[in-house]
Amino acid sequence: MPTEFIYLHGFASSPCSAKAIYLRDRFTQAHIELKIPDLNAGDFTNLTITRQLAQIALELPDPCTSVTLIGSSLGGLTAAHLGQQHQPVKRLVLLAPAFGFLSHWLPKLGDEALQQWQQEKYLMVHHYGEKRSLPLSYNFVLDANQYKEEILQRPTPTLILHGKHDEVIPIQASRDFALQRPWVELLELDSDHSLSNVMSEIWLAIQHFCLLTTNH
Repeated sequence: MPTEFIYLHGFASSPCSAKAIYLRDRFTQAHIELKIPDLNAGDFTNLTITRQLAQIALELPDPCTSVTLIGSSLGGLTAAHLGQQHQPVKRLVLLAPAFGFLSHWLPKLGDEALQQWQQEKYLMVHHYGEKRSLPLSYNFVLDANQYKEEILQRPTPTLILHGKHDEVIPIQASRDFALQRPWVELLELDSDHSLSNVMSEIWLAIQHFCLLTTNH
């Protein structure tokens, strides 16, 4: 069965992120296409996890092709929910997945900023892909509230790569997720949320997990 590889970038990021470009180049060298859709969809302001799920669902191939999703941070969370919902998804590679995203992110904003966001409906967020601040609708929070890790129970072979010094999503979030799911393998790396210093290790782990050296 042929396999399609799709990379999902993180929150306020883009297909031009350092990780996306690095992995695209590695896949190209292995003569494999890595699809990298733009999850901003030209409208970061109205971003929601539901919109991301719908966007990628439309890009999934027919059931005769298996899909491996590689997701970074919020893209990792999105990939996990796509794996739960869609049978063609046969493998997941999650890079510092944003499990418990709101519980880690919202407290850092502070109560005052959160109340202001709720009242004014928009919050200015630094967008790394655009290199500027853009407004984000409060609907993002309301929508994200429904995506709980507890519902992720489909036994899809999953590799999680997470930095032990992650300052955005604590590694404990991935430890807790893997602990109750025997189909999940967690690789703890000596890195932070960016994982920028361990990309070669990540690529080796992806090759091994996805059997790229033998099948292609």
